[in-house]
Amino acid sequence: MLELVDYMEKYSPNAWMLNYSNPAAIVAEATRRLRPNAKILNICDMPIGIEGRMAQIVGLKDRKQMRVRYYGLNHFGWWTSIEDLDGNDLMPKLREYVAKYGYVPPSNDPHTEASWNDTFAKAKDVQALDPQTMPNTYLKYYLFPDYVVAHSNPERTRANEVMDHREKNVFSACRAIIAAGKSTAGDLEIDEHASYIVDLATAIAFNTQERMLLIVPNNGAIHNFDADAMVEIPCLVGHNGPEPLTVGDIPHFQKGMMSQQVAVEKLVVDAWEQRSYHKLWQAITLSKTVPSASVAKAILDDLIAANKDYWPELH
Repeated sequence: MLELVDYMEKYSPNAWMLNYSNPAAIVAEATRRLRPNAKILNICDMPIGIEGRMAQIVGLKDRKQMRVRYYGLNHFGWWTSIEDLDGNDLMPKLREYVAKYGYVPPSNDPHTEASWNDTFAKAKDVQALDPQTMPNTYLKYYLFPDYVVAHSNPERTRANEVMDHREKNVFSACRAIIAAGKSTAGDLEIDEHASYIVDLATAIAFNTQERMLLIVPNNGAIHNFDADAMVEIPCLVGHNGPEPLTVGDIPHFQKGMMSQQVAVEKLVVDAWEQRSYHKLWQAITLSKTVPSASVAKAILDDLIAANKDYWPELH
């Protein structure tokens, strides 16, 4: 990513980079720290996908029929307010539904992969921890890691599922388009990934001031949180990029979880800068998905062995 930023600034200094790459939070922290003047917008469509399901649950056409307030980190956040365009509060209906069914809508897509169905259903347990908010689904990995491990199959991981389903479908559609020489030949689904990034590009190009969730430096938007943390919050987007909206103070529970996760992200970037084995060990140890420092060390050593041709040498 740093190489791409440098390339863009050399050959197209007025361009904006719209970054979808994961891990988005760590990429955002690295570019904030190491390329502070880069015109890069770090985005994620997971909240948008969940909002689409929320719209189905409450009977709206799509997520753009809602106004939301949300805060957190990438893959790590909470909705605090959801209204329709007339100002009607949708949170009570959503709370009642999600407490029973999670984010599985009444007419669930039969093509949804099994792991995603489980993730959307598990949202009911995540939401139970703080019933006044609506959670991002990825919080299940941080709050229920024992459940995730118990329901995982080491012989068929999420990566296998992606390769057998999404990757196979996308690549076969692309091959059909190439063979026919026209875009209508392939059956490519236009989902949240596509629509959201088009909305973002349109907002920048035409100064629409559309309200979007972006990963930006906090800079006081969340009053009682680190100013230099990369947070995911609503922003107005136009020619000059994002204008973050004020969130205010957040509760101790969310602040504590976010502080721990931000420390993980910062330590990973420290490890990259310093080529430090110990910083990366500390980062993995601090993650709520890892039960102990000894397990963290075993994971790190396995990662180093598996990526020896790609990673720099750590000291």
